[in-house]
Amino acid sequence: MEGCRTDKWLWSVRIFKTRSQATEACRKGKVKIDEQEVKPSREIKTGDVVKIDLKAFEKTVKVVDLLERRVSAKLVEKYMEDLTPQEEYNKPKKIRQTNYEYRERGAGRPTKKERRLIEKLKKYRH
Repeated sequence: MEGCRTDKWLWSVRIFKTRSQATEACRKGKVKIDEQEVKPSREIKTGDVVKIDLKAFEKTVKVVDLLERRVSAKLVEKYMEDLTPQEEYNKPKKIRQTNYEYRERGAGRPTKKERRLIEKLKKYRH
């Protein structure tokens, strides 16, 4: 096998749940190969490094082998090598922790003034 469509490969190795989601991500410029945005129909080859901008973090994978159809989660590691640094995987957890606010039990809902202050503080954290 010489090449495979980018959207089909991303779906086959279970980065996206559906092929249409993979296609949409390519169209929106969230998939890059060698730092260039790619169309869904671009041929992907072994050895390509693919960066996928998922909502929470950016995943980086290397194409180890091409495949015709979707494989089980256990077999995915034969077709791709995950190059994503651990800090990227920790990003969503860190965002949840820093975006957390605590109110004493029985304090009720925040007033309009308190809510504005909370929103202002959240903006400065990011």
